[in-house]
Parts: sequence; C-alpha cells; structure tokens
Amino acid sequence: MIAAAASLRGVRLGVITQSAESELPDWARGAMYRHWHVDNVLDTEQLIWAITGIAKLAGAEAHRVFGAYEQAQVPIAEARERLGIPGMSSEATRNFRDKARMKDILRAADVPCARHALVDSADGGARAAARIGYPLVVKPPAGAGAISTFRVETEKELRSALALRPPSGEHPALLEEFVRGEEHSFETISIGGRPVWHSLTRYSPTPLDVVRNPWIQWCVVLPRETSNPVYDDIRAAGTHALEALGMTTGLSHMEWFRRSDGSVAIGEVGARPPGAQITTMISRANDIDFLAAWARVMIFETFTPPVQRYAVGAAYLRGQGNGRVRAVHGMEAAAREVAPLVCDYRLPHTGQEPTGSYEGEGFIIVRHPDTAVVEHALERIVSLVHVELG
Repeated sequence: MIAAAASLRGVRLGVITQSAESELPDWARGAMYRHWHVDNVLDTEQLIWAITGIAKLAGAEAHRVFGAYEQAQVPIAEARERLGIPGMSSEATRNFRDKARMKDILRAADVPCARHALVDSADGGARAAARIGYPLVVKPPAGAGAISTFRVETEKELRSALALRPPSGEHPALLEEFVRGEEHSFETISIGGRPVWHSLTRYSPTPLDVVRNPWIQWCVVLPRETSNPVYDDIRAAGTHALEALGMTTGLSHMEWFRRSDGSVAIGEVGARPPGAQITTMISRANDIDFLAAWARVMIFETFTPPVQRYAVGAAYLRGQGNGRVRAVHGMEAAAREVAPLVCDYRLPHTGQEPTGSYEGEGFIIVRHPDTAVVEHALERIVSLVHVELG
C-alpha cells in the first residue's frame, strides 16, 4: 500500500507507523517522502502530532490522511476533523466500526440484516439469546476478521464464550442471529457518496466455520459473472446500507449471506480494503493494480471502472496438527494439474511457525475466464495439498 500510494504522480507520501523507520524495508523507506514514528497508531493525539510534524517538514499542509487498518478508522477520522482535512467524518466511521450501532442503523433503514443485541452481562446475554434464538454468534462490537468470534448452540456454550471476555457496560458483547446460508463479500468503490463500481466473492466454507476448525483449507471465489442479475438484490441492499451508514469516498468491504430461501442478509461492513488476499484477486480479475486504484480514490477521488476478464480464486493452505511446518505434501501433484492457472502464491516452508491466522500458512491464487474452471482448480488444490505440523 505504501508503494501503491507513493507511485501516484504528484504525491508526496508521509507514512505514520508504530514501527521504527529502521524496521521498514529499504524499498518502503525509499518510496516515502517522510516517516513519523508513534507509540500508538490508534491514539488520535499521536496521529495529530505526527501529521502536523510531517506537514511542517514538507513545508505544506496535509491534503489527505487515510489508512487500511480497521481499528484505526475512527482515530484517523478524528485527526482529520481536528486538522480540517477532507474525508469521512468520525461519526460515519463509528457507524462502520461499532457493529452493534451498525446493525441498529441498518435495521432502522429497513436493510436486511441479522437480529442482534448488545449485552453487558452473562445474564443479560442469556435473556437476549432467548429472544434471538439459538444458534447465535458472539463477538466484540469492534471486532474484525472473525477475531474473538464464536458460534454457540446452547445457554451453557453462551456463558462459556462470554466468560472468556466477561461483558460489562464499558466492554459489552454483541450477540447476533446465526444466519444459515452461503457467505459472500461485496466490495464497493464510492465517490462523493455514490457507488461507482463493485465486485463480490463467495466463501467456502464460511469464515466462522474456518475459525472453529483450524484444519479446514478454505477457498474464496471471485466469479466472472459479478454483473449477473442474480446479484441485483445484494447490489440494491448494499447500496442502501452504505447510504444509511454514511459512506462518502472510499472502498468498503461488506460480508453478506444468501439464505437457503434465496433472501439476502448483511452481516457487517468495513470502510476499508478487504483482507484474505481479496485485493490481489480483484487486481487479477480486472488486470489492474487495485491497491494503486484505491490510493487514487482516497487521494484524488477518481476511479476508472475496469473491465473484468477473469474469474479468480484463492485456496488457503492451513497446517494440520501442532508445532512448526514439518512437511508439505501433494504440491507436485497439484502443480501438474493447476500450474498454468496459478497467478500468485505464498507456499509454506519447512520449519515455518504457524501464522495463527485464518489465512493459514500459505495460499495459491488461480484465474481463468471460466468460473467453473477456477472452482475445480481450487477443489483440487485443497484436496491434494496437505501441510503437516509437528
């Protein structure tokens, strides 16, 4: 992302990090105009200090301030407001960041989403669960990437999950209806509050299943047919949701479900780029540098919608067992079948420590004009490749 923003004509890029400048790679230090180190990138006052410091060194005012990290969106917006820098308001970023507040806004706007409740005690959680119904999902209101998220089937499981991080008035827990169906994502570029482009993906299985079962090697498919009328309902619901939440200019990542009856339900929305290699997948599907396109949106508020030529899929290679990576089995067999389709990869290596992430120890990304070919290739990869820990 540093390289993408620094590559744009007319940009002098200042970078604020919790890492010392000496810890950054040589190419990053060479790409940026100025660097400023802070102890806590989530502290609004430190961000203001860093932004004003970089501007003073540059001898010019800061024109744009943005970042990709989910947890930093509110302090970034607060710093922009204090310094008079254009960008999404802190009020709007809280709508995206606080998932309970988000659900309240979406329901008030008649956007289809999961039933939910914010609870400050285990007993309150049990009462709310009785209203919502089991199974349900327990998560922190400001979570991201399925972190600290649990599916529970009974009151006993609910109380066990809440005991891991006891809810309180200051730190409540969010309970949500567990939506049964296929899970997808919906990515949107908006300029001045108007959606100008979208993409979408399908998860197999759902991220929550992946978090609960560390052995599952899962996949994400970005189909060629993103403009198919079958997605008209989520395009309409997604646009309505972004309007209700206050999206102005930027990239959003929405998680949504297709219920077994065909209806849609929005899970949650982030006002930031997606994870799980989806930005790379979008780049490959459209033959563009999507990170540079996102940076151009955030800096210059311009975007030229690309023409999608490919379906793309990612298979995430996850270790089986405990310990370091001992061996990777089946890679040669997988290469014989899918090598011509591979466009990006990061393979596990012997001795590697597990990442602890739902993305696993590596990934393989494939692309082809035919979505069915991509889906078959992913199926073969996760069937053939086995990462052994020990």
